[in-house]
Amino acid sequence: MTPYDIARLHIGLKEIPGDKDHPDILAMYARVGHGWVEHDEVAWCAAFVGSCLEQAGERSTRSLTARSYLDWGVPVDMADAREGDIVVLSRGTSSWQGHVGFYVGSTGREIEVLGGNQSNAVSVASYARDRLLGIRRAGEIAPSVTLPLTKVQTLLGQLGYHEVGRADGIMGPRTKGAILAFRAEHDLPLHPIIDQDLVAALMTARSRPVSETRARGMPERSRIVAASDAQIGLGSLGLMGTMSGRVASALSEAEDAQGLAASVLTILGLDGEMLSALLPWIGTAVFVGVILYALKARNARIDDHRNGKTS
Repeated sequence: MTPYDIARLHIGLKEIPGDKDHPDILAMYARVGHGWVEHDEVAWCAAFVGSCLEQAGERSTRSLTARSYLDWGVPVDMADAREGDIVVLSRGTSSWQGHVGFYVGSTGREIEVLGGNQSNAVSVASYARDRLLGIRRAGEIAPSVTLPLTKVQTLLGQLGYHEVGRADGIMGPRTKGAILAFRAEHDLPLHPIIDQDLVAALMTARSRPVSETRARGMPERSRIVAASDAQIGLGSLGLMGTMSGRVASALSEAEDAQGLAASVLTILGLDGEMLSALLPWIGTAVFVGVILYALKARNARIDDHRNGKTS
């Protein structure tokens, strides 16, 4: 069942007049983490919406403040609103006051809302459209966004938010972390969603700056750098041994490799004196290759550290 389906099941639920409190309403407070509430006179429209969400397996804001839902899910334009979306309305004169419920439909200048604590009950009521603060929908990508997720991930990576990982089209924890980092550094609301404001900022943003200290630094305790240094050292020693004519000594710890090379050369008809003449050159090529690949891996790791791709 959807949260909206669950909400409709409660239509007609009312507060109990007098000193008694309805146990179903108290259960709503508890379901969103406010079991300390003992009386159903405490405003419960947000508790009602949150309880329906939680029962459907969706995370609510777990707040008793209606306006907390302005940061929940993704924004939806009024023209795109559909039954079951969450509607946040203004109430009173204070900036923190509000009312929240489920969108049912709209008629002229009014919006029909299924909500709790509407005349002390769960009901469908109409509210002036000019009280609308926002409409939200469960999800991570606003319906108005047409940019593919892979493109958003690519843009984040190009701008230096390398925590995004691969552009795989999956809204996973790494992508959410990159979005939050980008939002924090561009003064956008801190919620891990993709909306038009985020897309617009991505299109005009400059690359994330890298500190001078990091740009000149070296990765600490890097296994890749350590392994590369070891390979470079061993390759250099082997190369020196080969170039000085001490092939057997230089290849003493690579007998299997030498045997394999000899077998291949024998198959090719290169045996005897020709094989002996070629082995020093083969050894030289092998050790030069080891050193070059180790240097490449080492430099790539250092470059990734300095441009912020890795820590």
